[in-house]
Amino acid sequence: MTAAIATERQQAELTTRHEGARLVLEPRGDWLIETVGRFNRQLKRIEAETDPQDLVIDLTHLGRIDTAGAYLLGRTLSRCGEPDADWHFIGRHETARRLMGEMRERLADCPMPDETPRGVVATFARIGAGVEDGVKETVESFAFFGRTITTGLSVLINPTKMRWTPTIHLMETAGVDALPIISVLSFFIGAVVAFMGASLLETFGASVFTVDLVGIAVLREFGVLITAILLAGRSDSAFTAAIGSMKMQQEIDAMKVMGLDPYEVLVLPRVLACVLMAPLLTLSAMVAGVVGGMMVSWWTLDISPNFFLTRMHDTIDLKHFLVGMSKAPVFGLVIAIVGCRHGLQVGGDVESLGARVTTSVVQAIFAVIVIDALFAMMYLELDI
Repeated sequence: MTAAIATERQQAELTTRHEGARLVLEPRGDWLIETVGRFNRQLKRIEAETDPQDLVIDLTHLGRIDTAGAYLLGRTLSRCGEPDADWHFIGRHETARRLMGEMRERLADCPMPDETPRGVVATFARIGAGVEDGVKETVESFAFFGRTITTGLSVLINPTKMRWTPTIHLMETAGVDALPIISVLSFFIGAVVAFMGASLLETFGASVFTVDLVGIAVLREFGVLITAILLAGRSDSAFTAAIGSMKMQQEIDAMKVMGLDPYEVLVLPRVLACVLMAPLLTLSAMVAGVVGGMMVSWWTLDISPNFFLTRMHDTIDLKHFLVGMSKAPVFGLVIAIVGCRHGLQVGGDVESLGARVTTSVVQAIFAVIVIDALFAMMYLELDI
């Protein structure tokens, strides 16, 4: 059967002739994918050397044609102002004209990318685009936050909608499982603060104030900030990856078909888990940071743990501890909101998932730093 078909196939040929100012291309035989490859360079040379308005294709002796042959011939006419005009053709070969027209339409849907502008204007354009993207992300984040709050209120009115089993599981994975790494890191942060304070304050003969420095820094700022940053890198990325994987596999679409609200099933348990576990993690970070500073003070300054704890009790107000703890639920809420929002915006490919996970972590850390600065200014104005 194959041999018979090969025998019937006519060899493709391409001849040219001049009729006045016009260059006539005369394809002959069967212009199929197996036979037309050798004409590619010749047609490209003709395209480069000939005025598009002077090109004519003679279809009289053309046999069979497929999309490969139509691509080569249609590409030759693609630079013409009206490539479908009758005067560009000699002979009636409706299949060839139809295929050439369709190939040119497909090529028109894929324009060549414009050259990237350079210079001062391009720099300001990129800055403007970045600002626009930032404003858009902020608006979408607040919209997602509002949708989450309304979902939480509806669940509060009807508590039977609350999914406690996944919430408890997420409290364990996002909270309890993070205790070791947060405690260890906070221990070393407290030790570093004590080292810096000891080396600086000992110069002035005020090494005892290292206790005050460690206590205020860890209780007020470092404990909750380290906890939030680790949550953003650990739990936030996990939320985005988990929800994004479900989005890629169309599991979220299946939930909607079954009448389930993704905000109730996926978002609210994660938000509640982060809000509830962030204070616990912050408390463990504070304790570990104080212990780290106490051990360094004992080692370098010969300040006993008993004296360290006594001075902390006498000189450091309870308000510093409360200030640090007050930030923890807010940071947990922001981290969960950012992670879940980017998870729901994942597309259908792995590249989109990776990009969203990266963006989620960066935005969460950025939001934590900005909100911490706002808290600092607020408490400064309130003299707390």
